[in-house]
Amino acid sequence: MITVVTGGAAREIGAVPWVVLVVLLGVDLAMSLRRPNNLTFEAPAEVFVGETARLELDIARAPQGLQGKIDWPDGLGGDADFAFFPAADGAARAEVACRAVRRGVWRVDHLWLFWRSRLKLLEFVPKLAVGAEIRVVPNIRMVQSGQITTTVLSTLYGVKENRAVGEGSEFQQLRDFVQGMDIKTIDWKRSARRRSLVAKELRAERNHHVIVALDNGYLMREEIGGLPKIDHAVTAALATAWAAAIGGDLVGYYSYDVKPRTFSAPTAGRTAFARLRSWTAELSYVSRETNHTLALTELNARTPKRSLLIIFTDFVDTTSAELLVENIGILAKRHLLIFVAIRDPDLEQLVETAPGDLDGAARLVAANQALNERRLVFEKLSRLGVTIVDAKPNAVTARLISAYLEIKARELI
Repeated sequence: MITVVTGGAAREIGAVPWVVLVVLLGVDLAMSLRRPNNLTFEAPAEVFVGETARLELDIARAPQGLQGKIDWPDGLGGDADFAFFPAADGAARAEVACRAVRRGVWRVDHLWLFWRSRLKLLEFVPKLAVGAEIRVVPNIRMVQSGQITTTVLSTLYGVKENRAVGEGSEFQQLRDFVQGMDIKTIDWKRSARRRSLVAKELRAERNHHVIVALDNGYLMREEIGGLPKIDHAVTAALATAWAAAIGGDLVGYYSYDVKPRTFSAPTAGRTAFARLRSWTAELSYVSRETNHTLALTELNARTPKRSLLIIFTDFVDTTSAELLVENIGILAKRHLLIFVAIRDPDLEQLVETAPGDLDGAARLVAANQALNERRLVFEKLSRLGVTIVDAKPNAVTARLISAYLEIKARELI
């Protein structure tokens, strides 16, 4: 026998599943609604650009299976999602890797949390305010490690010190002339007064002017190895400025893009390095085209004394580099120049990889042409007496410091 339920009874039976579901939702909500609070966010006061820091997050009264997501600002990058792990007293802790990709002061405003209810019927996605600031500064890791200091001191004041004395350009002292010494060192006036031969002993001059010139145009915003070229240039510039300060030279700096921006006259000691570090930390990222004629003409006018100019810049092809080469040639008549270019490893990798299709062949031809044009520009600069430092980002600092030490050892300034 089949019983047919109609009317109000049918509606009551059909509503039972919904009632059960509502009850379950209420029970699940009561069991799971444990809102996290007391967020603690710990981060280092400063992070060197290009390096990765560890951020620690602690949350009290944390539910099980808690996950998080941070809204990263432009200057920071990290994992999109991360998990919290249980700690003491019902709390949860997470360690998040944060990579600094742009200089500046960056705020982490919010943290998104996510967890499921006990019965897996609900999902909670609250947003917590963080309000933390992370300062990303130029990378001076090599300076802090003492590697540069050791290299400079051992090169300029160590085994080469004896060779520097007597062959330099700065007066050191008078001494009796003995057989085997160069007769050109004899001081004839003092010898006549003493009625015996005395010679001038010279030493290498150490108070030269070194000026770091940074092109901050749009070409220096191109990313290589995850960082803009300008940040690789700033790292190498700071390391070389520290080496010059240790070497007894006076260090100044200059920046330009569409027009000259900042110039600081060379000063001595570690104060110059501190000023340079503070200045580069505030150097903005711009999208303006560089006017090499105006910028380098201004630099030449501001440096009447023969100096070592270290120019960090970039170019696209031989045509765009014509004015650059012309103005560097004018500077090279008075000053000693180091031209620093940062090589793109991806471009070289493209040339070394066999193409698999027509598009790959077209990219290979374009890459070869770009490398050949760069080589032509470097050859023109070399003929002008300019020292070329063309290296990959991880090697540009070491190459530049080696070039500086060689110039010091040969007393070319």
